[in-house]
Amino acid sequence: MEHPHLQAGTLWPAILHQTEHALRCGALRPIETTQALIEDHGVPFLVRQVSSLARKEAARQAPKDNKTVKTDGAATRSPVNPFLPYDPDLFVADLSDTHIALLNKFNVIDHHLLIVTRCFRSQETLLDLADFAAWFTCLAEFDGVGFYNGGAQAGASQLHKHLQIVPLPLAESGPPLPIESVLGSVRMEGRIGRVPGLPFRHAIAYLERAPAESSQAAQEALDCYHALLDAVGLRAIEVDGELHPSAPYNLLVTPQWMLLVPRTLERVEGISVNALGFAGSLFVRDTAQMQIVRRLGPITVLERVAVPIVIGQ
Repeated sequence: MEHPHLQAGTLWPAILHQTEHALRCGALRPIETTQALIEDHGVPFLVRQVSSLARKEAARQAPKDNKTVKTDGAATRSPVNPFLPYDPDLFVADLSDTHIALLNKFNVIDHHLLIVTRCFRSQETLLDLADFAAWFTCLAEFDGVGFYNGGAQAGASQLHKHLQIVPLPLAESGPPLPIESVLGSVRMEGRIGRVPGLPFRHAIAYLERAPAESSQAAQEALDCYHALLDAVGLRAIEVDGELHPSAPYNLLVTPQWMLLVPRTLERVEGISVNALGFAGSLFVRDTAQMQIVRRLGPITVLERVAVPIVIGQ
């Protein structure tokens, strides 16, 4: 069955229009936060903490709304699939025959976009060409970073496959994407590289195609994705007739590069971490969790949920 496809130049206006509508009707419920910058290993991490006003509002709504959510690392669970059916007040655009774009209902970052498969696909299956084609269709429309939480231990809160994009810059000062402050030291071996200052297993690859060349860019990104999985030791395994990675992982995608990080744990000392943590953006629920991040350091938080390595190896 054929579906409408996104027309070039229409996505960002559609995001702005639907955001205004969803706020007005109450479908969009942003989570108010305060922010702190914590520099660690040369990365100016942006750590967002739920504000006291937001906690009061959550407490007030709790008796009325027993659904649970997860945004930018705040771990919660929902027993229902919010994408089948999706809330029409959060619908932004038809992207392709296989994917649509929705606003993230409980967003921490403004204009947080979800790229969702029309039919149910498991979040734990490997990404495919259609996923990357939808992703790069969006990345050609505005400056943003794509991210994917490959499994519950990688921070995924919904089983229905969804890729995500948040606009850049993430912070008002510093690099648009905090992790980019250390990417100048990448050591490449062929097409795959590693950042010496990051003490956990990871792999990075640079892209040549611009997102505007969406079909070619998607194929190049898919090839890089497979090379990154190989580089960190993840292999494809069959589960119920579908291909899954052999371990959970996070993936960051920009028009210039892709970074993949295998995961071992979903949280450290109660602090949940998703892919945006490896971009330099963490989320904490309260002052106590903020103090944990300050005590450990954001890089140690990431190291504990990833696969630690000895620096210099």
